[in-house]
Amino acid sequence: MTEELRQVGTRLRAYRHSKGWTLEELAERAAMSASTLSRLESGKRQASLELLLPLTRQLGISLDDLVAPTTVDPRVRRPVIHRNGMVIAPLAPEGSSVGTYKITYPPASAAPEPRVHDGYEWFYVLSGKLRLVLGDQELILTRGEAAEFDTRVPHSLSAAGARPAQVISIFNDDGVRMHTHTADS
Repeated sequence: MTEELRQVGTRLRAYRHSKGWTLEELAERAAMSASTLSRLESGKRQASLELLLPLTRQLGISLDDLVAPTTVDPRVRRPVIHRNGMVIAPLAPEGSSVGTYKITYPPASAAPEPRVHDGYEWFYVLSGKLRLVLGDQELILTRGEAAEFDTRVPHSLSAAGARPAQVISIFNDDGVRMHTHTADS
């Protein structure tokens, strides 16, 4: 919490600037001296509720906006998985409700045996040609094409042709459908 409190002045200044107000304008609106506000913004004066409440009212923000928690490192650092010739790079944090992966499928002369499981999958082809066997259909998708399907339908995915196929795959194993289109489309 100490780091969050150190950022109050910086955030206060940013909100004031976003309104286009000078130090004097905000100080007058909040019924305090410009020097007090200046010291708050520079971190030379400790923030108190008595000082912050009139400022947040004038700025139209909450106290939480000034003491928002420090952001965490958003990078996903998980090891690449090698399975059955595929290279699977996780793109979402461990334990995420939606699995997101960059998958490289090796060239295959025939489609693997279809399988079924709960969930929905969406993928986008980055490069190569991807064979999607879905029920009694066999489709070849190329770069820039996407597909979404219920994984309870027998399916298999593999590269078609002599080159690997790279895809971004999003999978929800809770069985909740991911909406990649609206009801109107």
